[in-house]
Amino acid sequence: MKLYNTLSRTKEEFTPLEGNTVKIYTCGPTVYNYAQIGNMRAYLFMDLLRRVLKYNGYSLKHMMNITDVGHLVSDEDEGEDKMAKSARLEQKSPWEIAEFYTEAFMHDIEALNISRPEIISKATDNIPEMIDFVLGLEKNGYTYEIDDGIYFDVQKFEGYGKLSRNKLDDLQAGARVEVNDQKRHPADFALWKKAPKEHIMQWESPWGMGYPGWHIECSAMGLKFLGEEFDIHTGGVDHIPIHHENEIAQSEGLLGHPAVRCWMHNEFLLVDGGKMSKSLGNNYTLTQLSEMGYEPDVYRYFCLNAHYRQKLNFTFEGMNSSKTALKNLRAAVQKHKGASDEFNDLEKFRNDFNEAVSDDLNIPKALGIIWTLAKNDAKNNEIYDFILKCDEVFGLNLDKEEAVVEIDFQELIDARTLAKKNKNFAEADRIRNEIVAMGYQLLDTFEGTICKPIG
Repeated sequence: MKLYNTLSRTKEEFTPLEGNTVKIYTCGPTVYNYAQIGNMRAYLFMDLLRRVLKYNGYSLKHMMNITDVGHLVSDEDEGEDKMAKSARLEQKSPWEIAEFYTEAFMHDIEALNISRPEIISKATDNIPEMIDFVLGLEKNGYTYEIDDGIYFDVQKFEGYGKLSRNKLDDLQAGARVEVNDQKRHPADFALWKKAPKEHIMQWESPWGMGYPGWHIECSAMGLKFLGEEFDIHTGGVDHIPIHHENEIAQSEGLLGHPAVRCWMHNEFLLVDGGKMSKSLGNNYTLTQLSEMGYEPDVYRYFCLNAHYRQKLNFTFEGMNSSKTALKNLRAAVQKHKGASDEFNDLEKFRNDFNEAVSDDLNIPKALGIIWTLAKNDAKNNEIYDFILKCDEVFGLNLDKEEAVVEIDFQELIDARTLAKKNKNFAEADRIRNEIVAMGYQLLDTFEGTICKPIG
């Protein structure tokens, strides 16, 4: 099995540290609001990784945090704590906010058929471990104290920037006017923030009343639940330049060695080729999609048509195509149930599928293999059983009975042509992957682009 390591920028052969057990840490949600579908792509990636590892026979010890304190509006230690801000706006306590939105998040991952990590823990349940972690860094000479808290001195950590490939000199030169001129370097980050008396979330510490910085929670909880070294750390690409860079610095600053062997990151979800944001009114939630007639399985299928390291462009045209395709795939699978036509090529499909999912989770390719198999003229119950085994990776409920829906390939071809004309190559690639996943290929001819079955 090969996985892409963001740290080395290469695919690496994967072997667990300890026997057959894979230890994973995933950056969980900050539970101050509903998760939008861009957030959920990260947890779908997390789920696919879990499923492929289990498909390959590994057992898992997987930890995910729930951030219910310390995550400021800016990832650069600026602004108000997101939990405190939400509590103020909704006139509730931070604990009520955390409980409500944690429950909403859990409902969403269940609806998307995302399997839960073995360990889920709230940041506020691990404050003593965070304080001990900061004390250890203090002892090792990596910290300094200023008016508003305890900070990590990035210039004392030689490896700072090795994940993002950012250089400290560049970060210094590109820094904005500093909000906190007591910091020794713009990239220095808060380990523990001193809280004013009116702050609604604070704990006793050796530095007075305060609360943890956002980055410290992941390092402290990873150490507590997974040990000094573990196999995989996952998150979105937005975590690379600050959050995960800071995790590496503080963990290695304390331990003296790397804590994570393989860093894995999923790419952004775009909307109509642009950024998803609340101000643009396009940060849809799973509940909103359901109200529009798209069951969670449809969004899951939509995401499976792009590799996790590719940007994925969300459009309602794409969702409509995914809705039709999923129904047709389920209908094709059902035709094999109980059938007994002669079929001797199953081993080839099994090998191709295993190779695809084990090649850095190439789910789009694996989906195309299953489409080709499902549409085979020979109908056989062994095909049905094998596809349901493969669905342990996809999580698409492919045993559900559906009626066939006509697919308008010309509409897909026209949409791809328009996307290419507009230089929206992420959308063009997504449409091509979707067509391939349905067992068809695109051929460019003098008369135009045509669609024909693969094989």
